[in-house]
Amino acid sequence: MENTKKNTEVRRNSTKVRYMTVVGMLSAVATVLMLFEFPLPFVPEFYKIDISEIPVLLGTFALGPVAGVMTECIKILLNFVINGTSTGGVGELANFLIGCSLCVPAGLIYKRMHTKKGALAGLAAGTVCMTVLGCVLNAFVLLPTYAAAFGMPIDAIVQMGHALNPAINSVTAFVILAVGPFNLIKGILVSVILLLIYKKVSPILHRAA
Repeated sequence: MENTKKNTEVRRNSTKVRYMTVVGMLSAVATVLMLFEFPLPFVPEFYKIDISEIPVLLGTFALGPVAGVMTECIKILLNFVINGTSTGGVGELANFLIGCSLCVPAGLIYKRMHTKKGALAGLAAGTVCMTVLGCVLNAFVLLPTYAAAFGMPIDAIVQMGHALNPAINSVTAFVILAVGPFNLIKGILVSVILLLIYKKVSPILHRAA
């Protein structure tokens, strides 16, 4: 009986170690992917898109939403250490929340509907949540923070958007016509790539965990 308990405890510890190893590996990959950014023509150049949410979603689908949140958190912290911050950590916190708004709904739905349809529904829901929360956080947190950090009035940022799209003439228009489409495109892009690679990568992640 005692040996059985010891064996069970050993297996649990081994599983935890493998779980954390996978989360750490995915976080490292996500941090590297954050370094490769590219701009979109309809938003100011300080908005750049990356595909670092792909490892986060891989962890979410393979190991559950908690693993996704942990991967997102470690990714943001590692990027903070490597690149520092110009917003006193506010931008990093907002980016963490925006990333979680994609992976958590996707992970919860996929956990209940462990099918391709469930994956599609989860990714669609996550993309919508990320788009909406991204607009809210940009309007009330990120844009004011960036304006303060770079010593410019928020109207100057709106004007940068107006130069690209004449319909942008207020913060509300900025987040709806620039930030919203930006996050929507990012959500669709990472979702498509995830669906293309998940079946190939999933067995490796499950074996490792």
